[in-house]
Amino acid sequence: MDLNKLRNKAYKTACEHGFHDKELSNEHCLCLIISELMEAVEADREGKRAYSKEVYNRHIQENHEKYGDDCAGNDHCTFEALIKDTVEDELADAVIRLLDLAGLRKLNLNRFALVNVVSKKKIFTENIYAIVRDIINYKYSLEELVNYAITQVFVLADMLGIDLFWHIEQKMRYNELRPMLNGKAY
Repeated sequence: MDLNKLRNKAYKTACEHGFHDKELSNEHCLCLIISELMEAVEADREGKRAYSKEVYNRHIQENHEKYGDDCAGNDHCTFEALIKDTVEDELADAVIRLLDLAGLRKLNLNRFALVNVVSKKKIFTENIYAIVRDIINYKYSLEELVNYAITQVFVLADMLGIDLFWHIEQKMRYNELRPMLNGKAY
């Protein structure tokens, strides 16, 4: 999947939902990214994991068979029942916010970290800490920081057996149906 295309889609959706109606600092955006990573930690602490893609897709298919092709609301409910607020969902949220920041600042997403800060030797919280530490490391340009953070979240997801592209796709579809500012103040 092309990260620059995902960047454009995430940024467009954020704009349509009011997230860029006022000027936002990089620090504001990075804080919200870090908050998503902390929500992933909380989901991990609570043992919240998403149902498999197969269960999710079967549930969607059953809804379409039962309610017809015009059942986006039921897809929304399926997402909330089977994926929302899980480790997978929160990691997808972190990447979507990184993509949105890249769109806001017109960053190119073609750089990848040469060295991974995440590792199979670390537990989940230590890996999230390593990603956050990299996010607040000012030795990188914003473009490097965003690219590296995206790479690290993908590496972590891969280590956990998570198809992060799939989860990002599902969350982006879900976000398109949400109210302005997703019902929040910012």
